[in-house]
Amino acid sequence: MRVLVTGGAGFIGSHFVRELLRDSYPAIAGAEAVVLDKLTYAGNRANLSHVEGSPRYEFVHGDICDSELVGKVMAGVDLVVHFAAESHVDRSITDSSEFVRTNVMGTHTLLNAARDAGVHRFVHVSTDEVYGSIAEGSWTESAPLRPNSPYAASKAASDLLALAFNQTHGLDVVITRCSNNYGPYQNPEKAIPLFVTNLLDGLSIPLYGDGGNARDWLHVDDHCRGISLVAEKGRTGDVYNIGGGTELTNNELVERLLSLCGADWSAVRRVPDRKGHDRRYSLDVTKARTEVGYEPRIPIEDGLMSTVHWYCENRERWAPSRVTAK
Repeated sequence: MRVLVTGGAGFIGSHFVRELLRDSYPAIAGAEAVVLDKLTYAGNRANLSHVEGSPRYEFVHGDICDSELVGKVMAGVDLVVHFAAESHVDRSITDSSEFVRTNVMGTHTLLNAARDAGVHRFVHVSTDEVYGSIAEGSWTESAPLRPNSPYAASKAASDLLALAFNQTHGLDVVITRCSNNYGPYQNPEKAIPLFVTNLLDGLSIPLYGDGGNARDWLHVDDHCRGISLVAEKGRTGDVYNIGGGTELTNNELVERLLSLCGADWSAVRRVPDRKGHDRRYSLDVTKARTEVGYEPRIPIEDGLMSTVHWYCENRERWAPSRVTAK
């Protein structure tokens, strides 16, 4: 089997590739992994250094919007796992043009090429942010899409394109929508690595608004395992929510990180809230649990501790790309 992983040098994609080549996913054990990555600020080939020598691994440096290149890379591919995306909400608020280009047009380019190449299955990796905010309860997969940020809107558009290719062209598409990921190798602009790396350097950490915004936290290993299960067992043309099962307000998250890093609340500075900041996300994962056998395995206590430890031990990985938020 030949698996094309777009965005495979990024945080989540590289984890999936490393685990795929360790044969952690039984249904695709022994598969070849072809990584297509543009190597923007969010992609780093060092994330794949552990697999560089594998005869089952190939890296292609390129843009998912490049139809000629994508067509060549897609030849002979059995499974596409599409991670590549612009994903940082703050960046989408400043300038959304690249989000529309990559997330919408790039996905369209991949879907066209997958259809033409006769790919057996296309897994489109999406986000809970397409549902918008929910005051109480949890979103199911049948909930309407009500994105509130340009990033979330671009992902919702790409979701609908993927489903349309299933209905119109018969392309075997499945979609996963995940909650907030965390773990090692994550770019320092995202909340947990930003907070941890600032604390490790004795800097303050910025906390939006009143800190009451709530998110469900999902370890990257649980997420990638969930994707592999959906790739194996998911129903064509369907959507599966993948969550971590631990909801924390930003205040609660910061409290845990302060404790793990040996700091206190004097290291926290309140900053004006993000424009259009969704108050709460929550996913119902019943469908993934009952249909594909997904269950999160990594408790938040263990996941955060191991993540902080990784940033402590791997400064050379994150220091060159770190961001000190204002």
